[in-house]
Amino acid sequence: MKTFSAKPANVTRQWYLLDASKIPLGRLATVASRLLIGKDKVSLTPHVDGGDYVIVINADKLIVSANKLQTKIYWRHSGFPGGIKKRTLAESQELDPTRAITHAIRGMLPINKLRDGRLARLKVYSGSDHNHTAQKPQTLSLTYKGKK
Repeated sequence: MKTFSAKPANVTRQWYLLDASKIPLGRLATVASRLLIGKDKVSLTPHVDGGDYVIVINADKLIVSANKLQTKIYWRHSGFPGGIKKRTLAESQELDPTRAITHAIRGMLPINKLRDGRLARLKVYSGSDHNHTAQKPQTLSLTYKGKK
């Protein structure tokens, strides 16, 4: 028996719809990154990008645990002396609600030549409206009970 190796021409992609107002940021990023990579497919081949398209809606209603809106800090540096900037998750959500989700999912993807293509298949929207109804995305029902 020979080992199966998927070819880029034989990859079939599906569309999935995730709701950011149902599960916390980390769990959402984990599910989305697995779909983008294609981890749960039988035809997984590490050097072939066989992942699916992922649509994330309701980014403005993002769920984070505890008080992470004030304590989670995103750092960036301009490269010049004294050029370090910081922004909390709450400030980032006010400016662009989609940035935190994209940043979290990007951090869960492996750093290789396939990363940019996988991120291009990620679509994040701040509201519940998206313009991909023609692709007939499959809604994944993810629930989270949380601490009571």
